[in-house]
Amino acid sequence: QVQLVESGGGLVQAGGSLRLSCAASGITWSINAMGWYRQAPGKQRESVATISRDGSTNYVDSVRGRFTISRDNAKNTVYLQMNSLKPEDTAVYYCNVESRIIGPTRYYWGQGTQVTVSS
Repeated sequence: QVQLVESGGGLVQAGGSLRLSCAASGITWSINAMGWYRQAPGKQRESVATISRDGSTNYVDSVRGRFTISRDNAKNTVYLQMNSLKPEDTAVYYCNVESRIIGPTRYYWGQGTQVTVSS
């Protein structure tokens, strides 16, 4: 129904920046909220940032003020601008979207992109 392709991960030094992109395809008009999650080795996946269709955002405390989530509905793409990166930001970052046409909301995940921040 919805497919997600992520890009933009990589290796960066502490204090640097990266911009992640996640492009959706399929039944994209069904997409409501979009977000980014991350999972470090041995840790649970956590929500990093979410954005509603109208642009309302939410951030986990640890990234607030450093990361910015945005979306381009015309391109069916969500972005995560990550500034002032810290080693503890190192994780696999996953794009997530919620989709509802009728009935229950469904969730779709991107393939994940590695972000590594060196000290």
